Amino acid sequence: MSEKRAQRFNELIKKELGKIVFEFLDVKPGILVTITRVLTHSNLFTATIFVSAYPSSEAKKILDKLNRSIYKIQQLLNKKMEVRPVPKIRFVYDKNPEEAAAIEKLLNEIEK
Repeated sequence: MSEKRAQRFNELIKKELGKIVFEFLDVKPGILVTITRVLTHSNLFTATIFVSAYPSSEAKKILDKLNRSIYKIQQLLNKKMEVRPVPKIRFVYDKNPEEAAAIEKLLNEIEK
């Protein structure tokens, strides 16, 4: 699969999963859950979904809830996607936003 096509495919999965997770995941007010990126493996049979949560103290609970419901989420994704095969999804916590915020904070402190 070409790189451009893979990017479009990943964005499509990200968009559809974003809708599904928003409707499916019932989170308390003040908690933000974001699908940051999708990495579909070259065989197109598996996709790693990177999830970010704010505040980060809730991340483990949210990831556990997603992984417990992965079968139902996969079914909803299969219905929404018009391509075959739809990759099997796997949720992973994405630490990049937290790391970026920490680096930005350090840079601001150095600047002062």
